[in-house]
Amino acid sequence: MLQSLRREPGFYKRLWSLSAPMILQNIITTSLGFADIFMVGLLGNAEMAAATAANVPVFIIQVVIFGFQSGMAVLVSQYWGRGDTDNINRCLGVALYAVTGFSTLLALVTFLFPAQVLRLITPNEELVELAVRYIQIVGFSYIFNGISSIYAGIQRSTEFPAFGMLLFGVSMCVNTFLNYVLIFGHFGAPAMGITGAAAATLASRVVEFVIAATFALRSKRLSLRWGCVFRPGKAILRSFLTYSTPVVCNEALWSIGTSMLTIIMGHMSNSQDMLAAYALIGNIDKLSTVVCFGLAGSAAVIVGKEIGQGRDKQRIYSVSWTLLLASMLVGGAVMAILLVLLPTFFQPVLFPLFKLTPGAAEVAAYLAVVYAVFMPMRAFDITNITGVLRAGGDAKMASLIDIGPLWLAAIPLMALTALVFQAPTWAVCIAMQAENLLKCPIGLIRFRSRKWINDVTKAT
Repeated sequence: MLQSLRREPGFYKRLWSLSAPMILQNIITTSLGFADIFMVGLLGNAEMAAATAANVPVFIIQVVIFGFQSGMAVLVSQYWGRGDTDNINRCLGVALYAVTGFSTLLALVTFLFPAQVLRLITPNEELVELAVRYIQIVGFSYIFNGISSIYAGIQRSTEFPAFGMLLFGVSMCVNTFLNYVLIFGHFGAPAMGITGAAAATLASRVVEFVIAATFALRSKRLSLRWGCVFRPGKAILRSFLTYSTPVVCNEALWSIGTSMLTIIMGHMSNSQDMLAAYALIGNIDKLSTVVCFGLAGSAAVIVGKEIGQGRDKQRIYSVSWTLLLASMLVGGAVMAILLVLLPTFFQPVLFPLFKLTPGAAEVAAYLAVVYAVFMPMRAFDITNITGVLRAGGDAKMASLIDIGPLWLAAIPLMALTALVFQAPTWAVCIAMQAENLLKCPIGLIRFRSRKWINDVTKAT
């Protein structure tokens, strides 16, 4: 293992120079959600649970945007290795059409039928009533976020991840300030409660979009070619559909599957405690995995560029194996940190700060332990699936490895333990993570086969 971690001089410097801005961007994005939950949580358990329920469809929008971004990155990173900026602009055009259409459709659904959407998530009418106005407003924010995220993804895949870090940093600052003003009614503004959180999110996403659009119009590093953006052509559309459709379907099914876990919680007898605990620990988990996703993003850029430059398969395999091992080590370090923080900070400080009830605090502790123990395995899966396999053009198999265990193992087991057998809470929490026991070994077998190494740019 240690031998595999040894690389040529400059390898790790390049890895961390790519990863650091992505990690910071992920921290900023996750902190934005954490700030929302923190400020809404100060209103009470019911408001925090309502925001969690309302964010289920928003989470689906976010993940599908990430799917388009990841699918686009498969092509863009390899075109970047070939120096083909025209086709990079064409990829941008196709992705913008797709993301804008999808996010607009879901925004309209949540605006026109908010209560019906919320009742699919939880039958608790108190939570539905609290969340209706929130979901109507916040859905539109992801039209603007989708466009800016796609452009940030283009910059990241062409080895300029700092742009996304700065863009979403500004967005987080605007959102946090407006949360403070609109939720609690400071500086003469009305105290809007949970609705103020949605209005703050929408305003910050509009600011984010304006900054991204301004930068794109003025950038000389990767100039926009409007003919390529607005008329990408059938060849690039076919390539985009071939390599992006499995990723988008993967992310859509994964987000729906993950939302099913939330829906199961919403139908448990202690649903309010479960949702409140999940709102807090879920955001802590997202914050804990930012390094893993940063490494995965770097792996996608590095592996894609290696393939685009025409490197031999053994070189590509060796580089990828080093990236996977580094991710597992990082996952082990994160696991140790979480297990130390649980008794020293989470339970004595954080849980009381969020006014968790004793039942919710117990659930939160179980969730924290389960997330921590599975962290090294999850770190491997994240880099292997979203980084290495997708960058190699093996999107279909990556999708099967990602969503199969979720739908065939985690969802049925959690439904049985939570709703049928009414098992103890710790058993329900373990069932949520059952997918990782299958995903990791299957992904390793696929990686070792080397069948995932493909030059996807040859088609165009």
